[in-house]
Amino acid sequence: MLVLNRFVVSPDGQDEFVDQAHAALAVLAQRPGYHSGRLVRALEDTASWTLVTEWESVGAYRRALGAFDVKLHATALLARSVDEPSAFETLASAAPGGPVTTAVSDRAAEPGR
Repeated sequence: MLVLNRFVVSPDGQDEFVDQAHAALAVLAQRPGYHSGRLVRALEDTASWTLVTEWESVGAYRRALGAFDVKLHATALLARSVDEPSAFETLASAAPGGPVTTAVSDRAAEPGR
């Protein structure tokens, strides 16, 4: 599962934001089910940042959000993210030089999906 939390950060607030993002990434990285994470900034617009994390499952991510250290060091930062969908399930992937592999959705069946 991929989580993309986007942020718009003014130039004068970027140092504080980066410190908060590093702290959030550090505590998220300690949670079970965490696979990887990175803080990225847009090349075209340096006010646009994204915290990208990958998780074993939606359950692992949701359990991580409930952990005390995550609430203490990450929740305030995540609350600053752009209000839009942020959690995505992987439905197809390909390793370098490998074939495309697909996965079945974990979502409950819905008409028209």
